[in-house]
Amino acid sequence: MIVYVAMTLGALTGGWRAWRMKGNRLDVAQYAGVYLILFGILGMFLTIVLDRVL
Repeated sequence: MIVYVAMTLGALTGGWRAWRMKGNRLDVAQYAGVYLILFGILGMFLTIVLDRVL
């Protein structure tokens, strides 16, 4: 569940960041994809850490 939330937040953050820098639709899509992957990986590690600790 954490991974899905992190991926959604990543896509929104990346899209917003590219849009704020006046990027076109492809820039927004690329930033959203990269941030989605990055936040997904971080969310996966957070899930593993929480699973081992709790």
